[in-house]
Amino acid sequence: MVAQDSATHRTTTPPPADLVAYGRQVIGAEANGLLALSAALDDQFAEAVTALLTLRGRVVTTGMGKSGYVARKVMATLSSTGLPSVFVHPGEAAHGDLGMLAPGDGLIAFSNSGETEELQPVLMHARKLGLPIIAVAGRAESTLMRQADIGLLLPSVGEACPANLAPTTSTAMMMALGDALALAAMQVRGISRAGFEELHPGGAIGKRLMRVAAIMHQGDAMPIVPLDCRMRDVIMMMTSRSFGMTGVVDETGRLVGVITDGDLRRHFDSLSEGTAAEMMTPDPKWVSPGCLIEDALALLNKHKITAMFAVPEDGTDRPVGIVHVHDFLRLGLA
Repeated sequence: MVAQDSATHRTTTPPPADLVAYGRQVIGAEANGLLALSAALDDQFAEAVTALLTLRGRVVTTGMGKSGYVARKVMATLSSTGLPSVFVHPGEAAHGDLGMLAPGDGLIAFSNSGETEELQPVLMHARKLGLPIIAVAGRAESTLMRQADIGLLLPSVGEACPANLAPTTSTAMMMALGDALALAAMQVRGISRAGFEELHPGGAIGKRLMRVAAIMHQGDAMPIVPLDCRMRDVIMMMTSRSFGMTGVVDETGRLVGVITDGDLRRHFDSLSEGTAAEMMTPDPKWVSPGCLIEDALALLNKHKITAMFAVPEDGTDRPVGIVHVHDFLRLGLA
């Protein structure tokens, strides 16, 4: 795509439209590879998932070069979905890292050619320990596939590289196959979002899995008024708490309504003499303190509101906190 002037050694960049077209061509080639991979999945995939689920130890992944980077990523995905995993570099294995393999482990080896010499010490040691070996390769008759207990064959699809050399489509298929193994095992094990939360306390995923109770404003920070509160005092409460609303509770502390900025505008002419009971919107939307904040944000967006109270699902209907859309903005979620 990029031409070079041999006399000046300067490159001539094609028009942007040509570059975009080439980018789409590459992505299309890899997408075709993924479609072929999906169609090619068979009972060997099911056997691989079953083998991973029955391990007493860890999943050990290995691969050389680009396949090694894929193996590292698959190791991280397996660990994040509840299957303890470790990566062993084939080049370091013969210099002491074979000790990372232990009885009860299982091995997933990645090699598009299936003939990567550096894998041999790892394969031999795994066989010596009696570990189940899962091979991911692009040639059915390769050395790696012959040595494996379970072989996951990549479809014969050309690389996206114009010279059919740079690992592109093959590594995309390996990556997707690793994701499929991890998530299929996760589904069988029944790991829910609650279980995922325990494995991801930090980062963007950790934020999404936080509960409303972790970010809600409580106690005196909540704007709460009784049914008979005069509107002058209601407005003072709303102004002092800065949520753009206040909750209205009955004599038992139950949340029976809310008054928002919109309610004030609708009842502007009667604000001087009205009470909270007369101005409130009854049966307000609320969220449980145990609700995931991602789901709470979805509720705010669904009902086109900016704040809502947190009410336990214990039948008391008493508010214990309040969340505002700005709380989600601070977390980078809204």
